Amino acid sequence: MPVLFLGHGSPMNAIEENVFVQGFRNISKEIPKPNAIICISAHWFTNGTFVTAMDMPKTIHDFYGFPKELFDVQYPAKGSPELAKETSELLAPVLVEEDHNWGLDHGAWSVLRHLYPDADIPVIQLSIDYTKPPQYHFDLAKKLSKLREKGILIIGSGNIVHNLRLIDWKNIDTVGAGWDWAIEAREKTNNWLLDGDFQKLIDYQKQGSFLQYAVPTPDHFLPMIYNLGLKEKSEELSLFNDSLIGGSLSMTSIKIG
Repeated sequence: MPVLFLGHGSPMNAIEENVFVQGFRNISKEIPKPNAIICISAHWFTNGTFVTAMDMPKTIHDFYGFPKELFDVQYPAKGSPELAKETSELLAPVLVEEDHNWGLDHGAWSVLRHLYPDADIPVIQLSIDYTKPPQYHFDLAKKLSKLREKGILIIGSGNIVHNLRLIDWKNIDTVGAGWDWAIEAREKTNNWLLDGDFQKLIDYQKQGSFLQYAVPTPDHFLPMIYNLGLKEKSEELSLFNDSLIGGSLSMTSIKIG
């Protein structure tokens, strides 16, 4: 099974029609239909590592200030306690605690409803331990590679360039609009991705001010690191939805395999 990193952008992408949601729909047609999905979302950032283990995860509307139409959206996919247990076992000796309270946050359902609108595929979420450095997450992801052989789709959901404080509100819907530092961050991270120079991405904090502006906090960046950790040497990496928007966000998404 291929691996995906999805630049999820604004929660409004869940209900709007634009080039990015078209990209999500198109990519789902390019890969086999998965038996189940593991989503590593920027919006489940925890002290320790957790996995959702309920039969029916709730749809979490973890945002505010948006229209009622968005809060009305439900994504009624089943969970998979069996996959949660298998994931926990694969990640040993790291302690992975089963969670029965979280559900599917908007980093998961806002993109999944475009990939699989029927919500007919079981979905679990794996949290990101904010106490650990990027190299830890890259190495941890490798332990999940066996799940790909079982038809499990592993999705990272975040944004490579994500600085909400510096959004250019005049161009919030302008595809291609980016500050100079965001343009540089997109170009250089894309080059490192396509060249397989993943260590520079793992060590992103050492790469200069342009990436410090692009990644002021690690939550939206680390889901991509999980995807890179799952890439086999022989696999192709390709980009889609590769545009800046609103000055300080990139929707760049990645397909591996």
